Amino acid sequence: MYSPPSRSSCHLFIFLLLLSFFPFSLLARPFVLVLSQDDLKDVQNDDASSLESDPSWDDDDFGGTHVKPDNELDPGSWRRLFEPSTITVSSSQDTSLESYYTAVDKMISASTFGDTRLMSEAAAEIETAANTEGDPHARSVLGFLYGMGMMRERNKAKAFLNHYFAAEAGNAQSKMALAYTYSRQDMHEKAVRLYAELAEIAVNSFLISKDSPVIEPIRIHNGLEENKEALKKSRGEDDEDFQILEYQAQKGNAGAMYKMGLFYYFGLRGLRRDHAKALMWFLKAVEKGEPRSLELLGEMYARGAGVERNYTKALEWLSLASDHGLHSAYNGMGYLYVKGYGVEKNYTKAKEYFEKAADNDDAGGHYNLGVMYLKGIGVKKDVKIACKCFIVAANAGQPKAFYQLAKMFHTGVGLKKNLPMATALYKLVAERGPWSSLSRWALESYLKGNMGKAFLLYSRMAELGYEIAQSNAAWILDKFGERIMCMGESGLCTDAERHHCAHSLWWQASEQGNEHAALLIGDAYYYGRGTVRDYERAAEAYIHAKSQSNAQAMFNLGYMHEHGQGLPFDLHLAKRYYDQALELEPAAKLPVTLALASLWIRKNYAESFLVRVIDSLPEVYPRVEAWVENVIMEEGNATILTLFVCLLTVLYLRERQRRHAVAAAGAHEPNEHAVPAAAL
Repeated sequence: MYSPPSRSSCHLFIFLLLLSFFPFSLLARPFVLVLSQDDLKDVQNDDASSLESDPSWDDDDFGGTHVKPDNELDPGSWRRLFEPSTITVSSSQDTSLESYYTAVDKMISASTFGDTRLMSEAAAEIETAANTEGDPHARSVLGFLYGMGMMRERNKAKAFLNHYFAAEAGNAQSKMALAYTYSRQDMHEKAVRLYAELAEIAVNSFLISKDSPVIEPIRIHNGLEENKEALKKSRGEDDEDFQILEYQAQKGNAGAMYKMGLFYYFGLRGLRRDHAKALMWFLKAVEKGEPRSLELLGEMYARGAGVERNYTKALEWLSLASDHGLHSAYNGMGYLYVKGYGVEKNYTKAKEYFEKAADNDDAGGHYNLGVMYLKGIGVKKDVKIACKCFIVAANAGQPKAFYQLAKMFHTGVGLKKNLPMATALYKLVAERGPWSSLSRWALESYLKGNMGKAFLLYSRMAELGYEIAQSNAAWILDKFGERIMCMGESGLCTDAERHHCAHSLWWQASEQGNEHAALLIGDAYYYGRGTVRDYERAAEAYIHAKSQSNAQAMFNLGYMHEHGQGLPFDLHLAKRYYDQALELEPAAKLPVTLALASLWIRKNYAESFLVRVIDSLPEVYPRVEAWVENVIMEEGNATILTLFVCLLTVLYLRERQRRHAVAAAGAHEPNEHAVPAAAL
């Protein structure tokens, strides 16, 4: 029998590690939600009656099998251009959007080949469709062009207006862009409404039984270097490991068959989703006795994914899966009984199945029981129990539980009303909506070496508030420079436009917890790269990175205190920051030791020649570095220098050998001035 979590389990601090949304990385810390006892609202069970009149709770909180196709959930999406085989539209829709997709196709082609004339033509057609024809999807793209300064002046006001009217007309990506804009300005009342609507679209596409794997956008860089390990695993059918797996599956390996089905069903490892192939591999795996495929076959029949929807067969497959010890299958079975799909509606039986899943530590079971207690489905309404169930499920990474907690913070039911927290949680869920496909298309373009197209797609995604897309787009600009053929206001990007764009993207990423981005922003202000030199703003950025335990930022803050740049001259604080940098990063022992030696000299010999030498190093070093790079490291000069060094080495060794020979000969020759011992 299922027993709800005790009150003590929620006492004081409850950490909800939302790792299923944020991949662990040194670049962006995991999002951690801390709930205090004060957040747990002391409500009476009958307070849940407020749900009856609140429209935000009217949706199917169990998730649904009747999910619209992605092109309907994300109207105006570029999916038609990147995945045409997945689109099913009526002839009237096809005609009405023809001019819009033609213009977008031109824009993508122009970014691919660096064709400024074609890009200008595409921008003009998009503007005509937006302003003359009133096409909301064209308005959304026009807002993107104004926001990025592509063939239009960079104008945030015009970008906002275009996104506003596009969102009012139903464009989901403009809703994402608007919600992100509002949240950056702490306008949580407006942001939370948009994110709630978008999160609902995302959550209703989640599975009814098994939790779907986390499909995160790939971070293409690791600090300043390319993230080769992550990219290697994202090459789809071209990946050598995938080809080996496919070979094993073809030879009859049941585990490999299951993995093949899994990859195609969810679109993992850089593969495009293909439900027909997934179904084929799952069925083959079942024939070979692989039980894990049973549950996903039940899921596919319930959703009609790759096969005609059949709830009776779905229940059969799910029952077989539960018989083989796959406890998450109980959630699918309970769902069918709650909805009365393929069976007679039976809340008691549904609760029993959910309890079986929860008793076996399945997060979905806790979540589904939470929904039953929240709405009083087959049980007496109890918001406290519901809240505790959602917390347990969220701790286990259940995305639908994050959504329910967001609604509780939003409405004040079960938890005290907290709009900033609701906004943050809704955003995490909303980012898993169908518009996240932009990341897959951008990555495919990057892996094919098409940096212009990759930058365009990551930039579009960055505008929607995806931190990884913001840092990826900025990194491409910094790494490849003019080679990516990015578009500026009147042609290809100038150096100034490229630096300004990268600076803006890094800044947005830093606001969302990317410590590497915060460090780069600090460097930009400190050295005046792409912006006016400003030591105080550099210090602010370094402090932001330092708050995320970044050793380099701590070292930089120590240096600024040591020299009184943007921060008060304070040798004690400088030493503290240097020591903290060493504690966090033992590899920094050499620079920290040198910095501490500099502090000692500055403290004990403040007006000496040594201090003046130390202070002159920042000016001398760039000149030496430039001389080495431009003179010594130039290919022809480097070769000549190498030969010259080799010649000097040979001459030195020969001279040394000659001297040794002379010395040895002198030691054996008789001394004519010496007197023989016998003569004395």
